[in-house]
Amino acid sequence: MRILLVEDDPSLASGIRLALKPENFTVDHLSDGFSALAALKEGEPFDAVILDLGLPRMDGMQVLEAVRRLGNRVPILVLTARDAVDERITGLDAGADDYLTKPFEVAELKARLRALLRRSSDQVNSALECRGIRLDPLTMQVSYQGKPVVLSRRELTLLQEFMSHPGRVFTRDTLTRLVYGWDEDVESNAIEVHVHHLRRKFFPHLIRTLRGIGYVMDKTNQDKHP
Repeated sequence: MRILLVEDDPSLASGIRLALKPENFTVDHLSDGFSALAALKEGEPFDAVILDLGLPRMDGMQVLEAVRRLGNRVPILVLTARDAVDERITGLDAGADDYLTKPFEVAELKARLRALLRRSSDQVNSALECRGIRLDPLTMQVSYQGKPVVLSRRELTLLQEFMSHPGRVFTRDTLTRLVYGWDEDVESNAIEVHVHHLRRKFFPHLIRTLRGIGYVMDKTNQDKHP
């Protein structure tokens, strides 16, 4: 799951990223509203947004309203030091999915984020199934031909992206951004290694390499393999 965190307090942003990392989230951080809106306008595939209201360059409420006007329905959890009831009502009416008032407990942030993602997943679909593989986005459990398969956090993220978009060609740069986010230093062959591990854990023709282009997981087998 890829999360966009928009927070101008560096220490709070660092703490949130650190807290969410063990939860199998890839967290990208931006510190101003203008950059956040630009990222969301460009169609970056985020599963949820954690949005502070008191942002430089563009207020969080303006970002929220603009995102919803664009028709982007990404779940948005608003963080705010503004505790007025009218402020919360305005935000919810503008399209916020949930509110969390500062200061807050990290455990509550995690719980609210999980609840948003569950609701979003329920609205779209339940388990992903393709070529004998089943992935439950809610529990993050994976099985192949009915038998459980243990994946690393990165492998799980990569497999979920492929299974969510069977037949779509992903470039290596796109997959790197989806799996690692913007800020991490990544070895040049990291995606190749993860793809190799997925093929080994399932079957060799799970993901096809398109030379000079990228990777694709076909909806059906192309070579009379599973």
